[in-house]
Amino acid sequence: MGDEQSIELTLEQTGEYEFRVRFDGTSIPDITTDETAPLGGDTGPNPSRLLVVAVANCLSASLLFALRKFKNAPDKLTTKARAIMERNEHGRWRVTRIKVDVQMAASASAFEHADRALAQFEDFCIVTESVRQGVAVDVSVRDATGAVVHTSSI
Repeated sequence: MGDEQSIELTLEQTGEYEFRVRFDGTSIPDITTDETAPLGGDTGPNPSRLLVVAVANCLSASLLFALRKFKNAPDKLTTKARAIMERNEHGRWRVTRIKVDVQMAASASAFEHADRALAQFEDFCIVTESVRQGVAVDVSVRDATGAVVHTSSI
């Protein structure tokens, strides 16, 4: 556990609930975040949406990494994600579950060691494995034939 990395960013308020996000020390363009109406003006994604984006993006990239690790050249993935939000015992909204469905463009049988890649790709996903400490994340992967080739629920 001696290794450490950090991510640094700066938020600058630019409107009522709108912020400019700067990714310090990088050339990544700034983004705008905002709350949904009626609080904000919907000028950018709100934090809940960014959480779902982070989980879905990380899982997709991790699947690509796992497949490519075995010298596969997967075509484009399409990933759909949905957050379930519920009120807690104090009446506050919380993201309680994120459902992610990854669609591959080819049949799983077209990939070398697809079973191994599918068995390990979630372990490569920093965000999902971190979020799962407090939010349930359900993952399914379908291949081009529509067959479900991987599922997990944690």
